[in-house]
Amino acid sequence: MSSAHVYVRLNKGQTIGDISEGLLEDCAQLVKANSIQGNRYMLSCLLVQFVVSQESNKVNNIDVVYTPWYNLKKAASMDVGQVGFYNSKMVRTVRVEKRVNEIVNRLNKTKVERKPDLKAEREAVNAAERAERKLHMRDKKRREEMERLEKERQSEIRSYKGLMVAEKMTSNKQVASTNKSLQELEEDFM
Repeated sequence: MSSAHVYVRLNKGQTIGDISEGLLEDCAQLVKANSIQGNRYMLSCLLVQFVVSQESNKVNNIDVVYTPWYNLKKAASMDVGQVGFYNSKMVRTVRVEKRVNEIVNRLNKTKVERKPDLKAEREAVNAAERAERKLHMRDKKRREEMERLEKERQSEIRSYKGLMVAEKMTSNKQVASTNKSLQELEEDFM
């Protein structure tokens, strides 16, 4: 059975559960409208793919299946356009009661066909991800260095290193040479 496939590129950090009802409805309507037989479709995500699961564009009450792209299973023995799923628990469905021409017409009016340079786009995305990782690593190293310096400073403060400094010490000979009595020295001490 022939079915249309619609792919939705999610924003970074977005999951398949974050897809709005409106977007799901739009994708499901596109799948139904663009299916030769109309009702066996699939939507898959990050790309999300939508596929219908029934018969003919004229048929109502069809199920559109959607799943994350990495859950799509394609084998050499499968027909063109046919897909399976690695994990059936990740597959979700949305019911399309009937075709809504207003949605399909609105989407067709805003349709833009382009021939993307997929390699260049992938390289740009990879470069942006690398730059972001480098920035995070620099920040992490800077924070670790600041923490290390703070620990050193705190350990220096807590240590008794500064108490036994030769310049601050006085010997018994130095005390005896001041010509003060023992009682005067004790009074000066307190």
